Amino acid sequence: MKSPWPTKKLGEKKYFEILGSGIEKFEGEKEYLSTSSIEGNKIIAPECKTTYQKRPSRANMQPRLNSVWFARMINTIKVYSFTEANKDEIDKYILSTGFAGILCNPEKVDPRYLEKIFLSKWFNDLKDSLASDKAIQKSLNNDDIANLEIPLPPLHIQQKIVKILDTIQEAVEIQERIIEKTKELKKSLMHLLFHYGLAGLRVKELMSSRVGELTSSEIEKLGLKLKKTEIGEIPEDWEVVRLGEVCEILSGGNAPQELKYFENGKYPFVRVQHLDGEKPYIEKWDLINEEAIKEYNLKLFPAETIIFPKSGASINLEKRAKLKIPSCIVNHLCALIVNQNKIIVDFVFYYLVTKKLSESSGGSTLPYLNLSKIKNLKIPLPPLPEQQDIAEILQTIDQKIEIEKKKKELYEELFKTMLNKIMSQEIDIEKIEI
Repeated sequence: MKSPWPTKKLGEKKYFEILGSGIEKFEGEKEYLSTSSIEGNKIIAPECKTTYQKRPSRANMQPRLNSVWFARMINTIKVYSFTEANKDEIDKYILSTGFAGILCNPEKVDPRYLEKIFLSKWFNDLKDSLASDKAIQKSLNNDDIANLEIPLPPLHIQQKIVKILDTIQEAVEIQERIIEKTKELKKSLMHLLFHYGLAGLRVKELMSSRVGELTSSEIEKLGLKLKKTEIGEIPEDWEVVRLGEVCEILSGGNAPQELKYFENGKYPFVRVQHLDGEKPYIEKWDLINEEAIKEYNLKLFPAETIIFPKSGASINLEKRAKLKIPSCIVNHLCALIVNQNKIIVDFVFYYLVTKKLSESSGGSTLPYLNLSKIKNLKIPLPPLPEQQDIAEILQTIDQKIEIEKKKKELYEELFKTMLNKIMSQEIDIEKIEI
C-alpha cells in the first residue's frame, strides 16, 4: 500500500503564516473584495472602490505575494490567491476580514496547490466541522485555522497536481467563453430580427464585413421595405399592437403561509425565487393542496403562460420564464397568457427580453410594475409564419447555449472529482503523464 503524503498544520511557521488584520496605508482608491465578491475561485465583482480613510471596517486584510485566502464561514467555498501570475493585483485589492489569509513559504508550498486544497470537499468538510459558533454565523477563528492539518506532498508533486487541475479548469473557462459569445450572438440577432424580420439574417451577414449601420440603399438592395412606426422602423407588412390586445395580463395570488396548505400538495405554486433568467421554463416550485386553492381563491394559469416579476430592486424582462404545467403564482409575479390565434408564445417571450420593465415601473423607491402600462406596451406583430421562424431561430441558439452549459458542468464535475480523488490519494499522481 502506498505511503500517505505527510501532513502539516497551517500553524506550522516553517511552511505557513496565518496573516493578521491590518492594511498598509495607500493613496487614491483600491477595490474591496468582500466574501460576496468571490464565487469559487474567481472574482465576480468587487464590493466597491474605496479610499484608505473611507474603507468599510471589514475591509482590513492586506494581500501578499504567495498568499491564499478562503472564506471563514461554514458552508461557503470562496477562495482566492495572489501568485506570480497575478501579482499586479496585490496593489489593486484589499480584502474582508471574512477571509482567512495563509502566506506560503514558496520553497516548500506552491500557493496554487494550497488554493486547490481550499477548494476541495475534503477541506471544506473539515473546516465546517471545526467552525466555532461564537459568532452569529459559524466560522473559523485563527486558532481553529492553526490546527487545520492538510496533506503536503513534495513540491514537484504539488506542481504536478496544479497542472492536472489547471488543465481541466482551462476547459471550463473555454466553455464559459463559448457561452458568452453565443449569448452575444443571440442578443445581436434579437435586435436585427425584431427590426428587420427574417431579413435580419442577411443584414447580419452584410454588417459582419463592415462597420456601422446599413444605408437605406443597402437595405433596398436586400428587397426589404421598412416603415416608420412609434416603436421605430419595422418591415412594411408588420403591424404594431398593444401587448394587451394579444395577451391577457394578470397578477398572481396571495401566498399560503400555514403548513396545513402544503400537506399532500399536488398543485404547483411558483414564487419569485423560482424564476431563473437563464432557463426558459420554471423547473422548481412549491406544492399546495386543494384547501389552499379554495381558501386563497387561487387561479391555475395554463402551461406556456409567461411570468415575470412585477416588483423588486432590479425589474427587467430578462428574468422571465414559462410555466411547464398549469400552476398558481404568487402576487409578486405577473402572468401573461398569449392569444395563440394572434401571436406565437415564443415570439412574445423573446421580444420581451429586449424591453426593461423599469421603463414601465412607478416612481416609488422600490420599482413596481404598472400593469396598465404593460398592457399598453407597443410591440411588433409580424405574420404568424414569420413569428414562428424568428422564434425557432432564437430557440436554436438557446439550445446551443444549453449544450455548452452542460459541457461546462461536466468539466466542473470532473474538476471536483479529480480534486477530491487526488486529496484522498485515490489517484497515484506519480503515474499520471502530462
